[in-house]
Amino acid sequence: MEETVIGIIGMGLMGKMVHACDTIDKFKTLEEEFSDNEKVAIFEDGYGVSRSSDYIIYSVEAETIEKVVAEYGRATKKHAIVGGQTSCKAPEIAAFERHLPPDVEIISCHSLHGPNVDPKEQPLAIIKHRASQQSFDLVCRILSCFGAKHVHLSAEAHDRITADTQAVTHAAFLSMGTAWRSNNQFPWEITRYVGGIENVKCNITLRIYSNKWHVYAGLAILNPSAKRQIRQYAESVTDLFKLMLGGHKTELERRVKTAGEAVFTAAGRRGEPLLLSDEALDRFSLGKVPKERTPNNHLSLLAMVDCWWKLGIVPYDHMICSTPLFRLWLGVTEYLFRKPTLLNEVIDIAIEDNTFRSDDLEFTFAARGWSDCVTFGDFSVYRDRFEQIQSYFAPRFPEATRIGNEMIKVLLEKT
Repeated sequence: MEETVIGIIGMGLMGKMVHACDTIDKFKTLEEEFSDNEKVAIFEDGYGVSRSSDYIIYSVEAETIEKVVAEYGRATKKHAIVGGQTSCKAPEIAAFERHLPPDVEIISCHSLHGPNVDPKEQPLAIIKHRASQQSFDLVCRILSCFGAKHVHLSAEAHDRITADTQAVTHAAFLSMGTAWRSNNQFPWEITRYVGGIENVKCNITLRIYSNKWHVYAGLAILNPSAKRQIRQYAESVTDLFKLMLGGHKTELERRVKTAGEAVFTAAGRRGEPLLLSDEALDRFSLGKVPKERTPNNHLSLLAMVDCWWKLGIVPYDHMICSTPLFRLWLGVTEYLFRKPTLLNEVIDIAIEDNTFRSDDLEFTFAARGWSDCVTFGDFSVYRDRFEQIQSYFAPRFPEATRIGNEMIKVLLEKT
């Protein structure tokens, strides 16, 4: 390991000794930034990195992985190890198989958390696709510097699990942000969106929009399982909203409680402690918590559990590979569904109270819009849609990130 040279095409991960590059326009900036670090050598492009490195990591967007590997893969050093960090492994592995020489070994990875989360004790998927055990052990030792929990998966299992735990979670919060912007709302300034479950909704939505658009686009558009799940979420939102509009309480109650039974009770969660407590939910607010809360029908949460039920997903099955955001989202859904009095109140509100009706209408439009965007598979449309909403909420990102980190820390203490 002392003599292993790590190459990064796209910059990102730092190892024992690094040869790295990014796009040509960033060459001079990176060269100056690392001029005093004798263990980091900056190259103009991926050819130099590929020719000189023993373990090469493609740290590029999922959308461009095929193009970049096609460009530099043929220059890979003989018997080197190559991997990538994209959130969707099917196109990444396909690109490696298509463009890398047959003597090159393939071991990929994926950190299952966002860029603003401390990687210590977070899951890190490591995928041994075409490699010796000796090379796999070497990569595991290199990646151990992060202090993460290593999870060994196949590429297929990785994509299925990330779809189960991330795709719909992201769609829900992207839809919330879209709905709030459409209503010209900053939710932390409206008392009905402050306190308890609302804190998690606001904080995670802002956390997602504070990141780069491609962090979510690749997983959503390139993962076939993700497309299906995002479409089902939009259908669940629409179906439940129609039941609310029509005043069909009996049917709504039956559907909501059947879904809850399948996801929580049948999964053996009865009697297990909740992931989130009242005290934890109230601690993390972007606004002043009112003395009396406005009841909410929580359409986004009801639709999430309905979606899991329709797809046969048991969210607890993937806890070892779950992201902090997924655990927070699972925490608030079980908080609602495992408190019968609260769930009954939510169902009553959904039928009898119109306070959130306009918000729910925009949320339904937003969920369907994001589903259509993913189905069409157009990265530029996804980016435009994401960045328009991102600019709307940008002034509150620093505070939301700080509070979000505190929320995640509390959650991790329990999971």
